[in-house]
Amino acid sequence: MFLPFLAMFPSVYLVGYFIVFRGWGPPPRRRAEAASCFTSLFHGTPAALLALRAMLLSPRYHAASGGTGTGTTHSLLLALPAVAAAPNAAAEDLVLDFTWPTSPWTWRLAHYLRLLRDEALFIAHHLATLYVLATCRHAAAAGAAALLPLVVLAEATSAAQNAWTLAAMRRHDSPLAARLYARLSLPFYAAYTAARAVLGPAWFVRMVVGFFYASSSGGGGRVPAWASCTVVIGAGIAVSILWVANLWLEYFRERNKESKQQ
Repeated sequence: MFLPFLAMFPSVYLVGYFIVFRGWGPPPRRRAEAASCFTSLFHGTPAALLALRAMLLSPRYHAASGGTGTGTTHSLLLALPAVAAAPNAAAEDLVLDFTWPTSPWTWRLAHYLRLLRDEALFIAHHLATLYVLATCRHAAAAGAAALLPLVVLAEATSAAQNAWTLAAMRRHDSPLAARLYARLSLPFYAAYTAARAVLGPAWFVRMVVGFFYASSSGGGGRVPAWASCTVVIGAGIAVSILWVANLWLEYFRERNKESKQQ
């Protein structure tokens, strides 16, 4: 699947840049950012669905649930040490291949380095994500089953985030974009907070516990890779929490300003 993915996402970006958002300028960077969001629309939700499919198809999940197909999340929590040490299954590797190295993460990193070099936070975020996915796919070649729930949570709000970002870009010169931005903000902030600031950290703690027990029961060779990944993932979660916290502060600040004006 390497070549199809390699051709797909740059093509989507170019369609977005030269056709869909050709009138989004100046400044030129707004057009580039819009094309980047457009590309992510073709990646985030499919990646979440692929990850969810891999989780549901994994024999480790069914074995842990006694073959009933129920209680998947609870069963995985109980089986985390074994899951963390298990080699990646084909369906899990497909998710990682879709997400790296041919995905928008790589393409958007090149986009930021070329056009948006002042976006240091986003550049660091993309580098960290690529590092974790590459480590899980190649260096450790294991632990994807423990990582995929984070992929689901991270990409579950991708479509809403990109729609919100596109609306935010045009809200000052388009009444329709302003209305869309106002309507999307609260539900998007709430969903992002639930996924990235509540469920994500809760799963991350359990994943770290699974990696710890796996390394102490025969997986010691992967300890450096797992340790570095947990540090990078933990930092990424912290940045996401800070980002959404700032959005909430700005939201309530604007609401307070509007109420005073009325």
